[in-house]
Amino acid sequence: MQHRTKHEPSSSLLEVSLDPGEALLAEAGAMVARSPSLRTEVRLNAGRGAGLLGRLKAFFVALLRKLAGGETFFVNRIEAPEGGWVWLAPPLSGGIKHVRLQGETVLFGAGSYLASAGDVDVKVRWGGLRAILAREGVFFIEASGVGDLWITSYGAIEELACDGSLVVDSGHLVGFDASLALTIRSPGGGLMGLMVSGEGVVCELSGRGRVLIQSRSAGALVGWLAPLLPP
Repeated sequence: MQHRTKHEPSSSLLEVSLDPGEALLAEAGAMVARSPSLRTEVRLNAGRGAGLLGRLKAFFVALLRKLAGGETFFVNRIEAPEGGWVWLAPPLSGGIKHVRLQGETVLFGAGSYLASAGDVDVKVRWGGLRAILAREGVFFIEASGVGDLWITSYGAIEELACDGSLVVDSGHLVGFDASLALTIRSPGGGLMGLMVSGEGVVCELSGRGRVLIQSRSAGALVGWLAPLLPP
């Protein structure tokens, strides 16, 4: 699918051109503008081919995210009966990265998903305690299949190759190949290191695969702003 990203890295805008018959899934609220020939349908993201239980699970997850974090996980299906274009933008100031999936599975934080196209299945995946400690929330987003995937971050996105092991600060982790094993540990120095290092916990990824990190941390921004806000 033809696409380009403009105004990087601080004010990224994704422009996607759709040929007749093509369709694009985009995070709800991401659309900036589109050609009038396109058709948009809002749907619950339960994953491709999900049955009744899958849809109930997706509804529960969306409700939980709404109550816990003010978010929902709905998507817009943008169809092009006659062709057209659409502009998409993330909620935070930062980059947009195109990931070409060729049959592999990628996990990333829920706020990182922007759009996808092709034979790509995007669904929620229970992350458990490791996702909470890694500041990814309770759930990961899982993308698998063959096609195009666009993710976003706070700050610029860098891709690292993991061949053995790699340590990433939890506030800077965007996503990683599902073939990698993720463990959470202290940054070092025992309890004192955990309390005063300023790093919180770190994520250690092991195996072979790619890791996506962001150059800024939204948690650090919140921590910097909090003392400046009126009580």
